[in-house]
Amino acid sequence: MNPSHILVSGGAGYIGSHAAYALKQAGYEPVVVDNLSTGNAWAASFGAFEQGDIGHCDFVRAVCEKYAPVAAMHFAAFIEVGESVRNPDKYFENNRDKASRFFKTLNGCGVKKVVFSSTAAVYGDTSAVYRSAGGNGPVSELYPTRPINPYGQAKLEAEAYLRMLDSDGLRSIALRYFNVAGAADIEAQIGEAHIPESHLIPRLVLPLIDTPVVLLNALGLQDGFTIYGDDYPTQDGTAIRDYVHVLDLIDAHLRALDYLLNGGETDIFNLGSGAGFSVLEMVAAARKALDRPDFSPAVAPRREGDPAILVASNRKANRILGWRPARGLQDMIRDAAVWHRSALYRDAMLARMGVEAA
Repeated sequence: MNPSHILVSGGAGYIGSHAAYALKQAGYEPVVVDNLSTGNAWAASFGAFEQGDIGHCDFVRAVCEKYAPVAAMHFAAFIEVGESVRNPDKYFENNRDKASRFFKTLNGCGVKKVVFSSTAAVYGDTSAVYRSAGGNGPVSELYPTRPINPYGQAKLEAEAYLRMLDSDGLRSIALRYFNVAGAADIEAQIGEAHIPESHLIPRLVLPLIDTPVVLLNALGLQDGFTIYGDDYPTQDGTAIRDYVHVLDLIDAHLRALDYLLNGGETDIFNLGSGAGFSVLEMVAAARKALDRPDFSPAVAPRREGDPAILVASNRKANRILGWRPARGLQDMIRDAAVWHRSALYRDAMLARMGVEAA
């Protein structure tokens, strides 16, 4: 039997490329669909690549007719919370409206299994439940969805549309998670490569390794890592977040895919470590992992749209999918450092900036 094709939207991005990589290793044939607005062509190297927009129905139909995928994984989305507050229309157009057209087109083409890369930002600020549990209260799937920024709201509405298609026989899994970090083995030649770079672990790591100054300037890291807010209602005043290694996260996506392909019903799963870390705890971990005891970042005011505490439970995913993260904080920081030190990362980023590598 020939390997099954899996359509991977946003497969030239950070998480999507790791999904395509893992699908290939698992014996599937990934078909990457990406318009390269934020993705990288060099990351779409683990299967077929079709450049185009998920919101263009004719394009998606042509891809489905060409490859006859048995399922789809949807990663294509804008991800900057702060930008979503400043430009909500951009996020509702792409993360909700285009996603909904994509799901509708897949359904019309007979692709009846979809794994949706959603976000735990659909829950909003979860500090109340965290405090009520004595400081150890990760959020379950039963927690009310009350997004506090357009990014979370757009994802929540896309989830709702996808679930609506269940009545037409389309089965889906929405995976809600927060911060993703780390990278595959360097031989895979994929990793996080954003301009701008808003994710905490790359912003921690890049100023602490020998990153070219021109690149630090482009990423807004010329003054090093900054802590945004030290007056949150947490034990040390800095925001608490959940972190999952990208390979653990993709393991959950493959488990969700197998669950659907084996008759599983539409469902929602949170993917988290079950334990949050404050920004100051992350700083301490970076000092240790990168042997930088001198690291002491500056503090700036809070950013708009940032809640105090976001930590997701993994109990349901463990019970039904058999999933639990296997890698810890030190692994994420060290793996990120290896990737960000690589010539591929630096040359690719400089090329995007129009700067010739040394």
